[in-house]
Amino acid sequence: MELTFAHWLYAFVTLAVITTMLFRKGVVLPTLLGTMLVAWVYTGSMVGGLKAVFNANLVAAKELFSIFLIITFMVALLKSLKDLGSDQKMIAPIQKIMVNGHVAYLVLIGITFVVSLFFWPTPAIPLICALLVPAAIRAGLPAMGAAMAVAMAGQGMALSSDYIMQVAPMLSAKAAGVSTDIVATKAFVLSLFTGTTALSITYLLIRKEIKKPNEAENRNLSDSVSAYNMQLDLETASQVSAATEKYISDKELNMWGKVFAALVPLSMLGVMLYMFSTKLGGTSVALEGGDGAAFVGGVAIVLLVLASTAFARMHALDKISDYITEGFVFAFRAMGPVIPIAGFFFLGSGDFAVGILSLAEDVAKPAFLFDLVQAAQSTIPQNGFLTAFGILIIGIITGLDGSGFSGLPLTGALSGALHTGTGIDPTTLAAIGQMGAIWTGGGTIIAWSSLVAVAGFCGVPILELARKNFFPVLTGLFLATFLAILIW
Repeated sequence: MELTFAHWLYAFVTLAVITTMLFRKGVVLPTLLGTMLVAWVYTGSMVGGLKAVFNANLVAAKELFSIFLIITFMVALLKSLKDLGSDQKMIAPIQKIMVNGHVAYLVLIGITFVVSLFFWPTPAIPLICALLVPAAIRAGLPAMGAAMAVAMAGQGMALSSDYIMQVAPMLSAKAAGVSTDIVATKAFVLSLFTGTTALSITYLLIRKEIKKPNEAENRNLSDSVSAYNMQLDLETASQVSAATEKYISDKELNMWGKVFAALVPLSMLGVMLYMFSTKLGGTSVALEGGDGAAFVGGVAIVLLVLASTAFARMHALDKISDYITEGFVFAFRAMGPVIPIAGFFFLGSGDFAVGILSLAEDVAKPAFLFDLVQAAQSTIPQNGFLTAFGILIIGIITGLDGSGFSGLPLTGALSGALHTGTGIDPTTLAAIGQMGAIWTGGGTIIAWSSLVAVAGFCGVPILELARKNFFPVLTGLFLATFLAILIW
């Protein structure tokens, strides 16, 4: 297709979005304006441009709404478990395993990774930091080491793969026009390799600071954490006490808290084992992409209904609405800005442009981003190594906004457009871009991301935490990209 002024305008807006991210500013405004201007120029109608900017957001919302639902129900479930006290009961026994700082480091990594896979790091990390970090520090692990372990295992390794909820793989795959399941599997492998590398380097850096278990000796290190936990426990106790006067006795609360502290982990373990069995060629049909997320969401809904009923009895008819509302609020706060960004990059794909621009089905489908890449194909080095590391660097740049998810439509779209002639599958490029964006913006190496929460909960300086994470994380990302080039 011959390049038009609309194509060049799309290219200019894309570069403007990347530049804006470099300056750590939000990109919602330029993507909204860019969508309207590109559509206006292409259709030759201002009305068409105004319609298109709305349609782009509507198309993106339709495509991504399953993501909002899975986040909603998982967060709602976590809220119901908190009211029952099950969240604390699930983790409390693990404190006894932390016999020394070395074991504590491994336990923090394992628990943070598993819990964050199912509930996402943002709602899960406060719980982990409140209950496990003080125990790890008393076992001899330095507070900075604990913070690094939690950030890399949760906001790095678990969030970058997002293998259970599959929010990130769906964003990447839809923009690239490829299978979500394949992107999710490759991202999972790369996240494990990146995380293992980064966490191993971190252990080598902090091992000399790990002390023998001595609560008195380590008390000063955990003062800020303990003070925060005391305040959190008092607030939680006050909230639960106020709630139990209405719904349930303390004895029943303790009983049901223990029941769900066992039921939820066992249910989620069953979900994980079943999903793995389908992917390993079992007799069942593999749960791919949206099907996997739907399965997890369905289990979460059943557990939410049961937990709400156990906690509120007849009042569950109203209480469950509160949980779901809180879940939706969290989901839209976390993912809301992604919709207009995805809308702009969906406009660059021929699969979505027709609907966004309200074009007839029999007309030529504009694919602005893909047309631009095809036109520039002769000047772009046909080198898989350069392309893979280029996508990784673009992913890292997009992560500088502190989100991690906002750049996935861009890295996904570029992966689908740039793979031709490189010998690398677009699913591999999409997974690499996903690693760069989320390890950076998800909260491991930049101080203006959710890494702030980890630093606050662990009582360490945020800038120092980001600085110490920088070398291990980047080393892991670059080695994982090199691995992806070799095996895929």
